Amino acid sequence: MRLLPWTGSDGKPCYLSSDDPHSPLSRLADDIEAAQLRSAEQVLAGAGAVLADAGAGERAVRFALTRAVESLEEVLRVAVSRGARAGATPRPD
Repeated sequence: MRLLPWTGSDGKPCYLSSDDPHSPLSRLADDIEAAQLRSAEQVLAGAGAVLADAGAGERAVRFALTRAVESLEEVLRVAVSRGARAGATPRPD
């Protein structure tokens, strides 16, 4: 079972029951994971810039933190999914 890089409408994890890494859904999941990781790099750079700006207001800091939390959730999901596929022990929820 592969943990997919998105959740259902109820916020619960979605899984793919396929051993074919070349299936259309597997390739879509790979593409989304790659996009999430690229986005996380951009969010990290932006958050760093906001934190380095002594004049950044509360609104900018809250926005940067909100995006950083969203990105961290996505990156952790990717890490758990890839770890499970590599045979690592999944982390307890």
